[in-house]
Amino acid sequence: MIQSDLFQDNEATDWETVGEGVQRQVFGYDDKLMLVKVKFERGGCGELHSHAHSQVAYVESGVFEMTLGETKKLISKGDGYYVPPFTIHGCVCLEAGMLIDAFSPCRLEFIGGGAL
Repeated sequence: MIQSDLFQDNEATDWETVGEGVQRQVFGYDDKLMLVKVKFERGGCGELHSHAHSQVAYVESGVFEMTLGETKKLISKGDGYYVPPFTIHGCVCLEAGMLIDAFSPCRLEFIGGGAL
């Protein structure tokens, strides 16, 4: 079983640039679950994609145009969403902010272990 450290210190956890205006910080995980912070500058895009993982997200700050399947919706601080496995989804950041994502199972490609 893979597992992160028991505690993650915000200041000591590296940010990875994953697109123009988009950075990711991987927090706690094991093979069944993963928590990730994604920071967006205004105009940053989470390109449309899909994956086998279930995903839930919380909007910590900012405003986003979120696409889930055929539905587009503006979401902002305090909102959340659920992405079923294999659902095409993505977002455009309209006001700089951060999403807090949880995935099940773990996104191994985020930690260099290949895709699940």
